Amino acid sequence: MTAQAGICAESNLHAYYLMFDILPGQEAAARSALAKTPALWRELTQGYPDAAFSGLVAVGDRVWDRLYPRARPSELVPFPAQLQGKRSAPETPFDLFFQLRADRLDVAYIAVQRVMALLAGRAELKYERQGFRYLDCRDFTGFVDGTENPQDEHRAEVALVAEGPFADGSYVHVQHYRHNMAKWQRLSVPSQEDVYGRTKVENIEYDSDKKPPTAHTKRTSLKDEAGNSLEILRQSMPWGTAAEQGLVFISCCHTPRHFTRMLDSMFQADGAGHFDHLMLFTQAETGSAFFAPSLEWLVKSGEL
Repeated sequence: MTAQAGICAESNLHAYYLMFDILPGQEAAARSALAKTPALWRELTQGYPDAAFSGLVAVGDRVWDRLYPRARPSELVPFPAQLQGKRSAPETPFDLFFQLRADRLDVAYIAVQRVMALLAGRAELKYERQGFRYLDCRDFTGFVDGTENPQDEHRAEVALVAEGPFADGSYVHVQHYRHNMAKWQRLSVPSQEDVYGRTKVENIEYDSDKKPPTAHTKRTSLKDEAGNSLEILRQSMPWGTAAEQGLVFISCCHTPRHFTRMLDSMFQADGAGHFDHLMLFTQAETGSAFFAPSLEWLVKSGEL
């Protein structure tokens, strides 16, 4: 099997994110359209070699059985919504998610138009957002994003299902965050660094014993019962307008359990009342769970 390139791709300069809901009675037509996406990704990659284009399409948990009734990824479940006091991470299910990335904005936009044409009359666009690289891969808070990402061949080990009918697919979780930048900017730099658990400019993580129990790096650096790190591959990018800023957070993993554990740790207070204090400065407005099949699986399943 061959994974969709967008799952493990290195960072790009530009991205478009699209969410669709399939129109009533259009499941067969949508399935046929999705079978054409591997060819579309190939055409864009070969047609614009200087753009480093990568495409990704993933199918939502609630629509999977209507599209592909013969087989389902064993761990595909709804988004693990959170509600703890004023902190919330809602579930907002969508049927299809597209991540279209390139180092040329025009090529990313061409990909958007090709996807729109492919799904015309089959699905309705429900969400769109343009992402872009900010400085040296930083979030608008000023801190480097994705510092803990696996590198090189380990990216695939973390992000892709290893075996079985869904080998080289990935469980994908997507959230749209809106930052409260005015509140964040009132913090001193040392206070901001304590929220993250690492330095701002140099991007040096605090020693473990120096991290506040509420630090973002403390709440998301988790291990299982055997002491193995619970890793995910983040493919997030900032978004911004003149008035608003935030992050499109994207997690790719061979299992959804790692992301669920991290989200729980971020939003749910532990026995001492500690939670991720970064959540005091940003609000999750969407939360959706998907599975991104391999290229061969998409093509073959379109023949049903």
